[in-house]
Amino acid sequence: MAEWAQKVFWSEVTVGKVAEGYSVLLDGREVRTPLKAKLYVPTEAFAQEIAKEWAALEEKVDPEKLPLTKMANAAIDKVSVQSDAIIPMLAEYATTDLLCYRAASPDVLIEHQQQVWDPLLGWFAKQYGVTLKTGAGVMPVEQASDVLDVCSKILKKYTAFELAAVYDLITLSGSFVIGIATADKYIGVSDAWAASRIDEDWQIEQWGEDEEAISLNATRHAAFNRSLFVLELIRR
Repeated sequence: MAEWAQKVFWSEVTVGKVAEGYSVLLDGREVRTPLKAKLYVPTEAFAQEIAKEWAALEEKVDPEKLPLTKMANAAIDKVSVQSDAIIPMLAEYATTDLLCYRAASPDVLIEHQQQVWDPLLGWFAKQYGVTLKTGAGVMPVEQASDVLDVCSKILKKYTAFELAAVYDLITLSGSFVIGIATADKYIGVSDAWAASRIDEDWQIEQWGEDEEAISLNATRHAAFNRSLFVLELIRR
């Protein structure tokens, strides 16, 4: 996109108050999304963090150095106009939730999953009235018929900006429960990521990990942490 190929032309990055919330200004000009909508966020704290990204750029606009901007873009250009499709897609994660598929062996892995995952499922059942069934092995676990509807209702409570962050919490962890528990601050972000990695970490202990996998995990972990950071900025 032309926007991402442009050179750094501004000398000052500031934050301005607009009707929708707060915008980021480059020498007084409002930043726009890839679809040319006005980029705005609901809190000044979020806008200030985005402004820091733009102020740190050198020579060219590199989207990889603008992760918070990209999340705001997603909320405006995609989530706000596609929520009717995004919400049921995310709710589907509960019907095949990572926490519901347990190891058949060895005992040490089974026990570890139980110790970490059972309290999360228990919290989810108590907090939202959704009891998810578990099973051992790879055979599909059929959940109650109302799980999809209830989980869709949970997601509808979020604004477009919150949902953009929750989207990453769920998809990166592979678990609707972990994503919502992290967003609700039932579990800390480090413990949440560790809970999502139990199976992978077990495999690494047995067989080791290659450099590509290490790099991918680091990227995904950073994105997971950033998603919670965005939620915290939005809720200030």
